[in-house]
Amino acid sequence: MTVHGQRVPPGRAGRLRLRRSLATALRGADLLERKLRLLLDRERTARRAAQEAGRVWRERLAEADTWLVRGVLLGGERSLAEAVPADRARIDVQWAALMGVRHPAAVDWADPVRSPAEPTPPNTALTHAETAYRAAVRAAAEHAAHRAAADLLAAEAERTRQRVRALRRHWIPRLQRELASVELGLEEAEHEEAVRRRWAASHGPR
Repeated sequence: MTVHGQRVPPGRAGRLRLRRSLATALRGADLLERKLRLLLDRERTARRAAQEAGRVWRERLAEADTWLVRGVLLGGERSLAEAVPADRARIDVQWAALMGVRHPAAVDWADPVRSPAEPTPPNTALTHAETAYRAAVRAAAEHAAHRAAADLLAAEAERTRQRVRALRRHWIPRLQRELASVELGLEEAEHEEAVRRRWAASHGPR
């Protein structure tokens, strides 16, 4: 009989080692199940946030496209070049860790800055389009971050679920069976010893 690749000694020493191994396995399964609940709860939160950001992204994009068409109709295609600032938007992803899983937690967004020398959009429609596109890009970044977080948490949750399943369905039952076998052997040995003692007491010198 072996536990963790080591042979279990016979008798009471083996029973003690099996009891300790069983207690460790049960405690480990409980901790893993707690970890699994936390991971699944955070994953659900990230999924909801991703869905909301995706909704905002699609709405702002549709709104921006509508304003863009109006702006081009009013000012022509040349007006698009005049409306775009030379600076770029900046996105920083904040990371967090849950139960050892590092995942995106939030997005810091900085709008592109138009210098005083750069022209502003030539008509109101393009101004609205610019605002809507910025909101759409921001929402797209948040959608991507939340979705990535949900996927990372889900992957770790699945690995944790498999470890719990291995403990609950295989390792713990095996330890319980081995412990029961050792305890039965000890009970039988103790019973036989008690019988021998009674026999010796009844047939000893008189």
